[in-house]
Amino acid sequence: MNAAKLSDNELILRYQSGDESALKALIDRYQKRLFSYILISVKNKELAEDIFQDTFIKVINTIRSGNYHEEGKFFQWIMRIANNLKIDYYRKVQRMPMFESNGEYDIFDLIGSKEDSVEQKLFKEQVYSDLTRLVEYLPEEQKSVIRLRIYQDYSFKEIAAMTGVSINTALGRMRYALINLRKIIEKNNVVIE
Repeated sequence: MNAAKLSDNELILRYQSGDESALKALIDRYQKRLFSYILISVKNKELAEDIFQDTFIKVINTIRSGNYHEEGKFFQWIMRIANNLKIDYYRKVQRMPMFESNGEYDIFDLIGSKEDSVEQKLFKEQVYSDLTRLVEYLPEEQKSVIRLRIYQDYSFKEIAAMTGVSINTALGRMRYALINLRKIIEKNNVVIE
């Protein structure tokens, strides 16, 4: 397949038919432009990488679920997704109060300790233990991506480089890992809050 000659819609149709290389071609086609746009907007490389990865997770999920409708504007669509994710990030940051010490006193001295109660700590430890145990039931590739992303906080770009696969494959493995974890949780009636 010569991806350069195919339209975005043809690549999407091929991807929906199971051709993973078609999605890689789409990502390769727009990766630099999209990442540059995000980086210029947020002025932080790590945040830009996270928004970029989240954008393509959303793109993959939308295409796979059949909810993408071709309007001949694929790049504008992914730009809109990235922009919405960027706005969501800044909204979340604005809701978090920022405090600074003026040197005379520290506002945090006035606030009571927000430590978890013993019961909350035990509950969190149990949930963490349950999830760690459930991850062991996943196929090795999915287990690896979960450990690198969730437990060690690597970006999908780093995970792809470390495991010798494309970003698309790393994203796909994470998606399938989460789907499989949900199935395991439902099958075993595990309650995670």
